[in-house]
Amino acid sequence: MSSHDRALPGGPDEPEAASDPAAGSRDASPTVDLDIDLTSHEMLRRAHVLDALGDDWDPVAALRDEQAAYRLLYSGLDAEQRRVYDELVAAGVLPGGGGGHAAA
Repeated sequence: MSSHDRALPGGPDEPEAASDPAAGSRDASPTVDLDIDLTSHEMLRRAHVLDALGDDWDPVAALRDEQAAYRLLYSGLDAEQRRVYDELVAAGVLPGGGGGHAAA
């Protein structure tokens, strides 16, 4: 209870109906479902991304370069680092395939 012996709104001493400020109020606004379709915005965003990448962007080459960088990142590990790496791969924290060898 408050210092003036009144229950606070939503408090444990107040009935459920009294804790809802819109209950019984003539001025309560009805709820409205709002659906927004972002499909056109997503298509515009994708068009801008592809435009920014340019006509000479090669996704296959980009993926190949990314995989080579990943292999290089995890190459040359010592025994302890390799153990930790293997644990992280087994736990699903890191994707497998680093191999522990530098890219050719």
